[in-house]
Amino acid sequence: MSDDGHISLTRFLIEEQRAGHVNADLRLLVEVVARACKRIAIAIGKGALGGVLGEAGAPGETRLNVQGEAQKKLDVLSNEILLEANAWGGHLAGLASEEMELPHPIPDVYPRGNYLLVFDPLDGSSNIDVNVSVGTIFSVLRCPDGVTQPQAAHFLQPGRAQVAAGYCVYGPSTQLVLSVGHGTHAFTLDREVGSFVLTTRGMRIPEETAEFAVNLSNQRHWEAPMQAYVADLLAGKDGPRGKDFNLRWVASMVADVHRILTRGGLFAYPLDRKCAAQGGKLRLLYEANPMALLVEQAGGAASTGRAPLLDLAPQALHQRVPVFLGSRIEVETAVAYHRAADAAAALSPGTAAG
Repeated sequence: MSDDGHISLTRFLIEEQRAGHVNADLRLLVEVVARACKRIAIAIGKGALGGVLGEAGAPGETRLNVQGEAQKKLDVLSNEILLEANAWGGHLAGLASEEMELPHPIPDVYPRGNYLLVFDPLDGSSNIDVNVSVGTIFSVLRCPDGVTQPQAAHFLQPGRAQVAAGYCVYGPSTQLVLSVGHGTHAFTLDREVGSFVLTTRGMRIPEETAEFAVNLSNQRHWEAPMQAYVADLLAGKDGPRGKDFNLRWVASMVADVHRILTRGGLFAYPLDRKCAAQGGKLRLLYEANPMALLVEQAGGAASTGRAPLLDLAPQALHQRVPVFLGSRIEVETAVAYHRAADAAAALSPGTAAG
């Protein structure tokens, strides 16, 4: 314990190792990711002074990532920081990034470990230029036995196979939220000391909530059950739900989920006509699965609206899915709307749910 009585991330992980919750390699891997997040936090903190704002690529041209989205300079920098930090430690067999089409191999000059790291280097980066909180999301999987050169198929593991997941939110303070399968815990970066300190052990999401986060500008594109569900929320205490709900939307998944982990709520990015061909908006491996693990470990729930998120068997490295996560009872309520609509559609052939 440090002089001020706080528990550092390093001490926390050592205690988890002694309890048998992690091994030495996983402990060191999480510490490497945390150090990389500190570097990203420094770059973000400099903002315009560091020359890192704006789009990547030459002036006048737009550089796109594998998702077909415009890359920011900080997207590229954050991705490079995470790749470099994790290349040489000997804990990983391979990495996969939302910014890259294929997995990134560990260079032959370095030893390989038994884990796979999946990450979104800078979630919510469209908000960078307006100084809104953004974050890094990561997930750790076991590399299948006997695999020394992991391919995309080796990363396609259900969310329940994750051995660790977390995110770092770069806001007024930099916080790391982490689970190694035994609760969800928050650490705050002490900038003067340069270390993450445990500030909330065992985060718990209230089962019920009166807040929800959704991009209401997409309402006209939603399926019928989502339309009905949100209409009932907005009807307030005079509607069928019998209470007033507040709408909160940051447009940065890390910031929205961090609020929900802190005080409760529902986060939803449902299926809509704009993203139906891709299966949804958010990426299963890089965003949905790690956030779902953190939420479930904090007593919440996570679903596609029709199935538990963590039970999905991924079919592709960049697969997208609908996402509902947060306070358990509210997630179950949203799922009930979808199931009722599907059941009604099944009884009336030719009637679509949306």
